[in-house]
Amino acid sequence: MYIFAILGLTECCLLAAMAYDRFVAICYPLHYTLLMSPHLCLKLAAASWMTGVVVESAQITWIFTLPFCGTGRIEHFFCDIMPVVKLACVDTSQNEIVMFAISVLFIMSPCFLILCSYVRILVTILRMSSAAGRRKAFSTCSSHILVVSLFYGTALFTYLQPKAAHTSQTDKTTALMYTVITPALNPVIYTLRNKEVKEAFQKVAQRKPPRQ
Repeated sequence: MYIFAILGLTECCLLAAMAYDRFVAICYPLHYTLLMSPHLCLKLAAASWMTGVVVESAQITWIFTLPFCGTGRIEHFFCDIMPVVKLACVDTSQNEIVMFAISVLFIMSPCFLILCSYVRILVTILRMSSAAGRRKAFSTCSSHILVVSLFYGTALFTYLQPKAAHTSQTDKTTALMYTVITPALNPVIYTLRNKEVKEAFQKVAQRKPPRQ
C-alpha cells in the first residue's frame, strides 16, 4: 500500500513535469536546451519523488493508526486506501476529509499545471502559420495527452467522489484502469510515437513471406 500510493502520487508530479517539458519545447523552442537543462530535469524528478514519498508515507502511516476489526477482508483486488479505511471500527470522517484535501492539493495541483501548460501550447499552435509545424506540435503532445487523460480520468473519479458514491464494483473497475490497463498501455503509446519503431513496424508489415 505504501509503494502503490507513493508511485501513484509521484506519477502525478512526473506527468506535470512532462507537460512543462512540452510547453518549453513548443512555446520556447530556441531556449529549450537552456531552460530544460539536465540539472533542472534532475531537480524536477527528485521533487516528484520527494513529494510522493513524504506525503503518502505520512498519509498511509496515519491510516494504519486506526483500529481495525472484523474479518479484515478487503472488498478489492489490492490494498487501496478507501477499501482499507472502510474496515476501521471508528468514525473515519476526519480521515476522509484529510484524504480528500490531500487528493485536491496533490492530485489536482499537478492537473492544474498540466492544463495551464496545454492552454499555452494550444495558443502557440494556433498562432503558427505553417500547417506542418502545427501537425508536428500536435504530434509531440498527443502521446502525453492520451496518457494524462487515461490516468487522471480514472484517478479523479476514484479519489474525488464522495464516500456515498463509492461502491465495491465501481472502485474495482476504475482501479483496474489506472493500476493495470493504463500502465500496460503507456509503453505502447510512447513507443509508437518513436520514428525508428514506426519504421521497423512498416518494414515488418511490408516484408513478403518466404516461398514454400
